[in-house]
Amino acid sequence: MKRYSIRCLTGSTEYIDILKESENEYLVRFTRNNNGRIKTTEETITRHLFNICVQTGYLNPMTETSVA
Repeated sequence: MKRYSIRCLTGSTEYIDILKESENEYLVRFTRNNNGRIKTTEETITRHLFNICVQTGYLNPMTETSVA
């Protein structure tokens, strides 16, 4: 499973996990931790939108050490 951090406001931690890949989209789990309140949702995102988010720096791959 690959994890990407989401650029967000200070004091909040947000990331997505890629759960499943298909030809045109990803099934991802969004996790938001805002002052100890954790919210998790699962949604699909197109590959095109995902790639744009990575290219613009909105999503950044997390290393194995930062995931653990």
